[in-house]
Amino acid sequence: MKKILLVEDEAHVVSFIKKGLSEEGFEVSVAFDGKTGLQLALENNFDIIILDIMLPEMNGLEVCKNIRLRNQIVPILFLTALGTSENIVLGLENGADDYLVKPFKFIELIARIKTLLRRTTRMTNSNKDNSNNQENLFTFNDLKINDYTKTVTLANEEVSLTTTEYKLLLFFLKNKNKVLSRMDILEAVWGVDYDLGTNVVDVYVNYLRKKVDIKPDYKIIQTVIGMGYVLREN
Repeated sequence: MKKILLVEDEAHVVSFIKKGLSEEGFEVSVAFDGKTGLQLALENNFDIIILDIMLPEMNGLEVCKNIRLRNQIVPILFLTALGTSENIVLGLENGADDYLVKPFKFIELIARIKTLLRRTTRMTNSNKDNSNNQENLFTFNDLKINDYTKTVTLANEEVSLTTTEYKLLLFFLKNKNKVLSRMDILEAVWGVDYDLGTNVVDVYVNYLRKKVDIKPDYKIIQTVIGMGYVLREN
């Protein structure tokens, strides 16, 4: 039975979600404030964490950020009424894997949960391979990724990336010299089509460029006008 931590302060929302998830075969633990939610998340092994942002004691963004300092693997899904593009980008930037806006359809919540669990299973299985296995190593000029240790180096210097930036860079390296549309990137990096009508991909590409595109005269992550982006050698 998969274990889910739900951090939500509205009792009627908790009742609705807990009942539905229990009927789907999940074991659900509940915290009604951010501080308690963080404590439960750090002291227990959950298969997925569902977080509201507007919480008493500690907001969901801080909870997510603190969980990520200790656990890079557990999937975190924000479930919140804050649905602007800026809120979604901020949530993902703080380490969340997915973002669902209230009001929501329960069937969509279940679909998001199952997608995150499948992704985590694939990641766990791949990490059983030897860390020096060439399948886990990706290089591009002076840029290197070890997908076993989740480390990135540029000219032998380690680069600190957020979870989403790491996924984006890895996707580029796996598809170097291939033009990738924004929809390709959304589906591969975030796992779902957010249908944001926003520039979330552009925002993250810019974040990434600031960390790995250090040569002023040549950018390895190039914009292809009207089509998307490409990681291309000089």
